[in-house]
Amino acid sequence: MSTHHALTDEMVRSYAELAAINHLGGAQLPSKAAVGAITQDLLHLLFPGFYDEDHLEGKELGPAITSLLRSVEKSLTKEIAKSMPAQVVAGETAAGKVQAFLIRLPGVRKILKTDVEAVMAGDPAARNVEEILLAYPGVEAIAVQRMAHELHLLGVPLFPRMMTEWAHSRTGIDIHPGAVIGPSFFIDHGTGVVIGETTEIGQEVRIYHGVTLGARSVAGAQTLRGRKRHPTIEDRVTIYPGATILGGETVVGEGSTIGGGVFLAKSIPPHHLVFAEHAALKIIPKAERPQGSEYTI
Repeated sequence: MSTHHALTDEMVRSYAELAAINHLGGAQLPSKAAVGAITQDLLHLLFPGFYDEDHLEGKELGPAITSLLRSVEKSLTKEIAKSMPAQVVAGETAAGKVQAFLIRLPGVRKILKTDVEAVMAGDPAARNVEEILLAYPGVEAIAVQRMAHELHLLGVPLFPRMMTEWAHSRTGIDIHPGAVIGPSFFIDHGTGVVIGETTEIGQEVRIYHGVTLGARSVAGAQTLRGRKRHPTIEDRVTIYPGATILGGETVVGEGSTIGGGVFLAKSIPPHHLVFAEHAALKIIPKAERPQGSEYTI
């Protein structure tokens, strides 16, 4: 028997023994390549003219958008149908989910405008909207998450997570589609940011690279599915690079600042500054912070 034949037999035996990581003979799954292409087309719809070389103006805009909407609706329906065969039996169709999602896109654009404005207001390096939309990975990651979140709310399985993982692979920013994020959200730099499924973020929040909003690692993870496991970040909070905030009961109060490198697993009152000093966590009212201790990037 040739080496290839022996290896083939061994692989087939492996498929039988380790069936949990096979999908042979099962329902067709969404295509990762198709999810990426659809997400890219959705970004074209959100930011016309920024993701391609077409100059869409005047009378050309309507027909071009209609054509793109029809294309997205067709391909999105096909891929979502692969992820929800059980719901189809129950009377919910992929086509219905897609129509409900597309109707929400103008609303997504409205909130994304506040995110872009937050970058312009908060980053002196940002010269104009064109630079923000073409060169800031945080905006792309947020845009994809906001769309994926709408599909998540509509009960579409799998596909929203594949969308945010597509954005993760492009930007280095990992935001679960289940996370609830308020307007005027700014991720500066962005690389290494992780935002978990049950995270809640208020309005006008700014976070920097390397920030983790995560869950505590515990035994019996299956019993925690569907429960609040990730922190709540209230309005106008700033979280500096490398900070880790964990736990579903952890609340960072309005207007507080979390310093770089802080590890936090308890709630912080509003308008407090948290920073690590000599490996010890210090939590003080902002009015009492040491002179010169304000953070800046």
